[in-house]
Amino acid sequence: MAANADRSPRAVRPAPTSSVQRACRILAVLSDRRNSRLTDIAAASGQDKATALRLLDMLVREGFVVRDPDSKRYSLGPEIFVLGAAAAARFDPRPIARPSLIRLASAFEDSAILSIARGAEAVCIDVEHGSFPIRANYLEVGSRRPLGAGAGSLALLSWLPDSEIEALMPSLRNELRRYPGLTGRVLAQHIAASRQRGYALMLDLVVDRMGAIAMPIPGVDGRPVAAISIAALTERIVSRERALAEALRREVAACQTLGRPNHAKRPPGR
Repeated sequence: MAANADRSPRAVRPAPTSSVQRACRILAVLSDRRNSRLTDIAAASGQDKATALRLLDMLVREGFVVRDPDSKRYSLGPEIFVLGAAAAARFDPRPIARPSLIRLASAFEDSAILSIARGAEAVCIDVEHGSFPIRANYLEVGSRRPLGAGAGSLALLSWLPDSEIEALMPSLRNELRRYPGLTGRVLAQHIAASRQRGYALMLDLVVDRMGAIAMPIPGVDGRPVAAISIAALTERIVSRERALAEALRREVAACQTLGRPNHAKRPPGR
């Protein structure tokens, strides 16, 4: 049985000003919304249908997008995977973190998630579901959320330098409007609490009755390279918070080839 999905439309950003920006915005939308209609792509990317159609046609010709001739829906094309493979060859935390996800999902029977930051968003890049019948399947590989919306993205945000968080806040306040309980003030409180305890915890603010606990995997400079989180029913997080936090610390240490895990307890910018 799946928990209620977090399927609210992404907040519309300011309209992109160049063709490259517009095309990149479309690709970002398609990474989050597979098999989308033209109308939805245009709305989510902040541009009119005619412009979106022109750019989609170009992306289809180049192989970055494919269009289903029957449903008329668009999805990412094979050239995207070629680029992704090239980027992964340079840096990909998944092979290192995957054993940790498997161990966490097996031990706690809930969903273990690996996320990375991309600009003001967190992107889910790997998931391992446990055996518990109610799953946190509102996050799939490729799903995006504003930084701070969910424990994994909160961990990625909280361990950034203060100056970077301040620079991101105007954009985040706009993106977080679809989460009524997650105001700028509430987010600031969660950042402070995360830094104090050494891990991020978010309950009921993104999806009702669901929560998550997360910890960043720092790089050599102390900045988060990725975040590992465990998502479950709120009561399953609360009742096992200490055990979950200890397990996350062990798994972050196991991922130490990504960086120096002890920095997770000493946020930068202090």
